[in-house]
Order: sequence, then C-alpha cells, then structure tokens
Amino acid sequence: MKKALIKLSSLIASFALFITTMNVNTTCICLIHQPKLPKGAENLRKF
Repeated sequence: MKKALIKLSSLIASFALFITTMNVNTTCICLIHQPKLPKGAENLRKF
C-alpha cells in the first residue's frame, strides 16, 4: 500500500510540473483573465 501511495504521489507531482510548464509557455485567449503564476514558475520558460 505504501509503495502504491509513493507512486501515486510522484505521478501527481510530475503531472503538476507538466501543467505548470504548459501554463508558463502559453497565454490566455481571453485578454481579460490571465491567472497569476506561482513564484519560481518563470524558471520553466523555454524562451
């Protein structure tokens, strides 16, 4: 059970990193709403 919980935790963490990376490199289509990024997310930019 503990090994499954560790695998699930690492899967969720890698998914969160992926989503944050995608969010940093894209902008919102609607110019009205662009959510604030967490601190340190600027380091994930590709350009």
